[in-house]
Order: sequence, then structure tokens, then C-alpha cells
Amino acid sequence: MAEFKLSIPEYTKENGAIFSWENGFMIKSEVVNDQVVITANEAGLISLAKQLLFLAQNETPVDCHYHLDEYNSLEAGSKEIVICKI
Repeated sequence: MAEFKLSIPEYTKENGAIFSWENGFMIKSEVVNDQVVITANEAGLISLAKQLLFLAQNETPVDCHYHLDEYNSLEAGSKEIVICKI
């Protein structure tokens, strides 16, 4: 894998939660035998990491969240995922 630097946007009240996706990302989520299974290509895994790191910043407030579904970021047939900072 090539070396790269992650660019994580900073939270601002004006912009709220910012999506930051890598080119060519693919992410699918499903429930199999009562387990949540998330599968992704390299760009998808990096993209998920960027969303998590955005939420983890001190400036990002509690309850800031992402809704991911097949109409917004996930592959067709995926189950909805909500990632929320507590």
C-alpha cells in the first residue's frame, strides 16, 4: 500500500458533520446471523476511518453523527448505519 496522509476536516458549527470520502470507495453493511458485517475496499476502509476520526476530535460535539445508507455512501442492499459521538 502506498504511503498517504489523512486529511481530516475540522468541525465548525457552520458546516456540521462533513463527509470526506476517498475516490472509488465501496462500503457494504449487512446483518448475518445477528452480526453486523461491514465490508469495504481499501478506499472504503480509509473513508470510514476518516469519518470516525472526524467524530473523535475534541471540537466535534456530543451527538454529532453520520447516517449512512444505500442512498448515501453505502452499496445497494446495505443496512443503514448510524455513527454517533457520545
